[in-house]
Amino acid sequence: MMGDPIQLKDEGNKHFQAGETDKAIECYSKAIKACKDKKVLAVIYRNRSACYLKQESYANAASDASKAIDVDAADVKALYRRCQALEKLGKLDMAFKDVQRCATIEPKNKTFLETLRRLGAEIQAKLKTTFSTDSRVQNMFDILLDEEMETEKRERAANNLIVLSREDAGAERIFQNNGVPLLLNMIESGKREMILAAVRTLSGMCTGHKARAMAIIHMVGIDKMCSIMAVDNEEIALATCNLFQCINDALTGGDKREYGKEEALVLDAAKDLKTILLSLLEMVASKKVPGHGRDQALNLLSRNVPRTTKKEKDNSRTLFTIDHGLKKILKVCGQVPELPDQLPMTENTQLIASVLLDKLYDDLICDPERNNFRDICDEYIKSKIDPNDMDKTIHAVNTISGLLQGPFDVGNALVGRQGIMEMMVALCGSEREVDQMVAVEALIHSSSKMSRASFIITNGVSLLKDIYKKTKNEKIKIRALVGLCKLGSAGGDDYALRQFAEGSTEKLAKQCRKWLCNPQIDTKTRKWAIEGLAYLTNDADVKDDFVEDEPALKAMFELAKSTDKTIIYSVACTLVNCTNSYEKKEIMPELVQLAKFSKQHVPEQHPKDKKDFIDKRVKRLLKAGVTSALAVMVKADNTILTNQTKEMLARVFLALSQDPKDRGIIVAQGGGKALIPLALEGTEAGKTRASHALAKIAAISNPEIAFPGERVYEVVRPLVSLLQTDKDGIQNYEALRGLTNLAGFSEKLRVKIVKEKALPEIENYMFEEHDQIRQAATECMCNLVTCKQVQERYLEDGNDKLKLIILLCGEDDDNLQIAAAGALAMLTAAEKKLCKKLTLVTTQWLEILQRLCLHTNPNVQHRGLVVVYNLLNSDDNELAKKLIESELLEILSVIGKAEDNPKRQAAIDAARTCLVKAMDLGLIKPFSSPS
Repeated sequence: MMGDPIQLKDEGNKHFQAGETDKAIECYSKAIKACKDKKVLAVIYRNRSACYLKQESYANAASDASKAIDVDAADVKALYRRCQALEKLGKLDMAFKDVQRCATIEPKNKTFLETLRRLGAEIQAKLKTTFSTDSRVQNMFDILLDEEMETEKRERAANNLIVLSREDAGAERIFQNNGVPLLLNMIESGKREMILAAVRTLSGMCTGHKARAMAIIHMVGIDKMCSIMAVDNEEIALATCNLFQCINDALTGGDKREYGKEEALVLDAAKDLKTILLSLLEMVASKKVPGHGRDQALNLLSRNVPRTTKKEKDNSRTLFTIDHGLKKILKVCGQVPELPDQLPMTENTQLIASVLLDKLYDDLICDPERNNFRDICDEYIKSKIDPNDMDKTIHAVNTISGLLQGPFDVGNALVGRQGIMEMMVALCGSEREVDQMVAVEALIHSSSKMSRASFIITNGVSLLKDIYKKTKNEKIKIRALVGLCKLGSAGGDDYALRQFAEGSTEKLAKQCRKWLCNPQIDTKTRKWAIEGLAYLTNDADVKDDFVEDEPALKAMFELAKSTDKTIIYSVACTLVNCTNSYEKKEIMPELVQLAKFSKQHVPEQHPKDKKDFIDKRVKRLLKAGVTSALAVMVKADNTILTNQTKEMLARVFLALSQDPKDRGIIVAQGGGKALIPLALEGTEAGKTRASHALAKIAAISNPEIAFPGERVYEVVRPLVSLLQTDKDGIQNYEALRGLTNLAGFSEKLRVKIVKEKALPEIENYMFEEHDQIRQAATECMCNLVTCKQVQERYLEDGNDKLKLIILLCGEDDDNLQIAAAGALAMLTAAEKKLCKKLTLVTTQWLEILQRLCLHTNPNVQHRGLVVVYNLLNSDDNELAKKLIESELLEILSVIGKAEDNPKRQAAIDAARTCLVKAMDLGLIKPFSSPS
């Protein structure tokens, strides 16, 4: 006989309380079989569920709790039990829902709230990691570290690892799965691909995660990272430099992600940052480090030591760097590669060091700090000058050259010191070529109009002329010549202030061009020939001769493309001079008269600086391949490609793109792509000019070819920036033309233009007095109206946008009417509501529409007739009736009954379609065909 369910239940409860879960389950199971009462049954299931939880039999526990919940959906005990079971089964989202219901029923229950919070956090964490299983990471490392595995598979695994590390969850996965030691094994393999993949993966793991970045620093070791950066391979040095940058950004909070509680656990990063800084300074002057590693160490210091804006008050990083490393940086500047036993360097190392010195000096706040900087330089140079050791002495002179190319004031003050100039002059007369070379270069760098050494001003020219005439050595000759050019170019492009006797400038320039084209001469020396031309091309005769000399142009462009980036500035200066794209000073005629009267000097323009000469020079440069050289120069590292140089390159690009016929060549040689970075960063003047050149190219090129891939979306912002009212009319106009072409190209581009907030600006220009600008703005709008967001603007009430388009259709200018009527035709086709609105915004609508339909230009006429059709087709019978009762019917009949005519066929067909529509609406009787 079956037992009594209530009795069995109570018996089960006693066993449960005594901790005898097996016996309790037995009692409850019997009770379930015997029980007929639903509510009692629910309680028994709920109790058995608690037993199963105790026994860690979670699936049974969940199923029992569900049976109780089926009876009473608000059974809190059963819900919470099912929640516990589901959590253990790994079904977090289902468990979360159960505890959510518990907390809703009993909002004050602490246990429920705590579980709710905990599960929420766990789900978040799980979501992040579900896309990658542990095995996947493990598998990648197995492939990578397996010597036997084929290369292709290993490369694929390396790439996957890098991609995985760029997502936070993936990075955490790699980290948790013993990833860092495995990455170190890859680095130890010594294989370039392996090292690169490992370093890039570490970069991904450090990006934006302070705690992980600090853990990785301690696991890998800063010394180890420095030694990787010191592998003699440019790519590895660059990748490691990037790793240091990611670590620096993560530690200094250059990356602003939210970390919640984890942030509080992070140790203070200041100590690690200091260690990194000291290690980089060690690398700067270490003989063990090859050139690329040294460049990257200097680049990292340049990027991260000085303040990014002067608003920050704290320049302690700079002061620390000066105390612990200024002498090391000066040591780099003083290296003379021609001597034995020097630091390994690339062609760019010394210029990068000069730029770093300049940035450090510029970051100082007060005179005592500047004096300290000068004193350290002074002391360093004094310690190197030794009359009995020429090598040490020229090291000192070369250091001064480095300072003159960096913080000029500091170098200038040193040149003015007792005995320094005399020493330089003495070196010019030395027997050794290297002494002469170093001394002449120092003389050149100190030859400036601002020179503190009165000696240079009074004796510089004669001294350099002397060396120029006497030396048999080409290398010295070129350098002396550049000094002469530099001192002689004080007049700028002013025709009357020619320092040299008539014609000698051209002679010097001819000599420079000869050297430039001579492959027997070393690159470093040929670079000086360009430096000379940078000064000499202030003279218009020199410009003209230079661009006629195609081999010389090509030689300059080849040098501009070489790995030596120190040349970029001189090439840019030369090109700015040849294209006359520098700032011109406006000369007022009244002032000229006044100046002549008071015997003042009046600047004069050279006849060869007139427009037709400039245009010819531009054509010559394009033919010789200037664009591909510019495209390479733009890619140089920011330390060397300063904002000033970027501005010069932008000026040249703008000058090159003046003639629409030349823009195809510019695009073909990669000029479109090269302009984008110039338009996005740099000086205001530089960005504006680059944007203007982009607008010119965008206006007449196929966007897919001019700006391949995703690049085309980056062009929109620079063009929109030219629509601002502070820009010139011509810039507004060409930007509108460029945007018109882009807007006609794809919906994605139209959306991007709207997103960049261009619409209000374009609408403003549709009101413009200036005919061409107004037409360009209307054409641009015409290409944008197929975009849903633009149509919505026309549907909004309380503005005159639609009225303006209708009124523009009534203007007396075919092109403007084509654009406005085209926009109106597309708007009324897309939005039937606009058909009604059109008749309300202006009383002239009908008259304007009739004039469009009677227009002699078939393009205008066709668009007008399409608008009429859209109105007839707008499901507004009143409106349709009104149209047919007006003179439009007669107009439609005349056009529709005309003979077929290929020139006007589109208009004739449109009129016939309108008449057919009117018949369908029953507004006119079918007309018989002409007999």
